[in-house]
Amino acid sequence: MLASRKAALWRDYKTRSRDAECNEGALIGSRAPVIKYRALPSVRYIQPGAIVVPGLTDSHAHILEYGATLQLPLEGTKTVNETVARVRNYILSNADIHSDKSKFVLGGGWDHTFWPSGAWPTAEDLELDPSPVFLFLKRLMEVLLFEMPLENQQELVKQPKLLEDDLLRRFDSAIQNAVKFGLTSIHDAGLDPASLKFFKQEARRRILPIRIYGMSYFDENGDYWGNTSQPLIATGDERLTARSVKIFADGALRTGGAALYEPYADNSITNGLMRIDKDVLFKYIPLFLRDGWQVNVHAIGDRANGLVVDAFEASLNGVNVTALRPRLEHAQLMTKADMHRVGKLGVIASVQPTHAISDMLFAEDRLGPERVKNLYAFRTLIESGARITLGSDAPVEDLNPLAGFYAAITRLTPDGDSPHGTDGWFPEQRLTREEALRGMTIDPAYASFTESILGSLEVGKRADFVVFSQDIMSIPVPEILSTKVLATAVDGKLVYVSISNLWFLTTLIEGDTFSCVSSVLRLKSRSIPVV
Repeated sequence: MLASRKAALWRDYKTRSRDAECNEGALIGSRAPVIKYRALPSVRYIQPGAIVVPGLTDSHAHILEYGATLQLPLEGTKTVNETVARVRNYILSNADIHSDKSKFVLGGGWDHTFWPSGAWPTAEDLELDPSPVFLFLKRLMEVLLFEMPLENQQELVKQPKLLEDDLLRRFDSAIQNAVKFGLTSIHDAGLDPASLKFFKQEARRRILPIRIYGMSYFDENGDYWGNTSQPLIATGDERLTARSVKIFADGALRTGGAALYEPYADNSITNGLMRIDKDVLFKYIPLFLRDGWQVNVHAIGDRANGLVVDAFEASLNGVNVTALRPRLEHAQLMTKADMHRVGKLGVIASVQPTHAISDMLFAEDRLGPERVKNLYAFRTLIESGARITLGSDAPVEDLNPLAGFYAAITRLTPDGDSPHGTDGWFPEQRLTREEALRGMTIDPAYASFTESILGSLEVGKRADFVVFSQDIMSIPVPEILSTKVLATAVDGKLVYVSISNLWFLTTLIEGDTFSCVSSVLRLKSRSIPVV
């Protein structure tokens, strides 16, 4: 009986799959294409060799900005000409932009340091019609606006006001990729008022597909709002929390904006810059903590990290740090003394392993042979007693958590190489597979005050889980990046299922609605490996 029903379902699926647009996978939600069937019993399996892990969290990403780059992705372009060609093709394929020269062209992910010349693009390179072109570099800290009168000038500009449809398109694009990668939660690292308003509106309108932990942007030139706004904390089935503030201390290492104690090795006239005065840190960090906000500070250079740790140390004197859980966002370059202080204070280091393999190609030239040893020193941080949590900083890096998992345990490029050879870049700083998985599960749960309900597969916790096609905890390292997500579930309900890895088709009951589902979990099976 079961076999005949599976066969009938398969025939029905084949006739409907084209209309349902499930060729690569299906995002199950209010806007996802679904196939309707009469009520049939659900059958849940995982294929041999697959593994179930807790739902994965990205501890530092930018959801709407990532969604924006998906409209015109420029990641991986190898020359300025290839980048320009993508921009031109995008304009030509979108009639509304091509016919309206006042519209902005927005794209992102390009990185000039990988181009043969290594030079910045110019307005002359683009040679576009009068439409302004706004492109995110591989570091969100740097954005370029190219117009015909401007050449090789870095300008920070205000983008045109976004409509609700623009935000919704970005959000849906970002979330569709997130669940496809096995993410059930994202910590959004810097919500401006418009973004926070949008997320709140979506949370009222529907149950969000994944959990969002928002950090509200701090404007040092604006009024203090920590005592006039209330932290938003998700309860019950809610999935939006915004209980933290994001403060920027310095700039980026790649462009020489990270604040260092000593001058840059490749540019001795500067040691970077602080984006905010240290007196502001010492004034507002204790105020936000006092008023019940988690404080998360962007700090990249060793001087910036040192000053932020100074402010944390002064603010945390005599208080219960587990009730406050302040975070260093990035914590890229730190002195060993400051790493020990982070561990002693209980400050969380929110780090991005894929940054390490992106920056290792130029880092020693920028910092010198000794100072570079303290860059992305994840092992030293852990041994200093610090708790780390892992993220991507998407769209700066790939949102796929397996890319971060691989980078954390290998410190190699996807091709298996590094400036120090095939053992990895400073291999003594590699994480174990267990540490890397914890950094994407239970550690970000702690970093978002949700370790009692998220981060592990335990009785009484929320049933957020991911089914991988193979066991990332034991397979050979080169096979990790080829691992596929077969299913992603939030609160026990599937939000993504794989179609391209189909081995058995089944159904998921949601009243009278059934969605394209394959390779899903049979919870009663005793042979399922669970991490």
